[in-house]
Amino acid sequence: MTYEVEEKFAIHAEDVPRLQRDLAVLGAIEAGAAIQVDTYFNHPSRDFAQTDEAVRIRRQNEKCWLTYKGPKIDAETKTRREIDLPLVDSAERSGEYGSVEPDAARQWIELLLALGFRVVADVMKTRRTYQVSFRDYTIELALDSIEQLGWFVELELPATDDAQLAAAQAAIAALAAQLGLENSERRSYLELLLDS
Repeated sequence: MTYEVEEKFAIHAEDVPRLQRDLAVLGAIEAGAAIQVDTYFNHPSRDFAQTDEAVRIRRQNEKCWLTYKGPKIDAETKTRREIDLPLVDSAERSGEYGSVEPDAARQWIELLLALGFRVVADVMKTRRTYQVSFRDYTIELALDSIEQLGWFVELELPATDDAQLAAAQAAIAALAAQLGLENSERRSYLELLLDS
């Protein structure tokens, strides 16, 4: 079982340059920026808002993924089980790039709707990712600009067992403290958007 150990922090736009300088001092490697569109669904017979689960299709350029996120497993972080499956577009299989809305995403959305799922909302973000070597881990840091919500920083590290889980949570908490990130936000971008 793979867990996504994650903490998220709201920041102000004026904090972005300082954060980028701090990341450079740490030797973080920038992996680039991308526009992501996440379409979230609700289950036909249970309310994911009540069960703290999520199903989404993420589109990023010509790529897309179907993701299931289970309930959060602790009271401090956003640690949860995650199943993330890449969806292969027909254009990708033939060696060509797909469009902004690949066939695979469109077809999977159609399938989920046919099964009774319903679209809850789209979350639009510009994400700049960094790889940060910290305490013998490579932690992924995402600097997100979310439409209608503002700026956020996410720190993420996968874990596959309980021993890794505790160590990953400690590493992320220590990196957050070093970067001056406070007041972890446990709500998802979808929850924040629906609450706004």
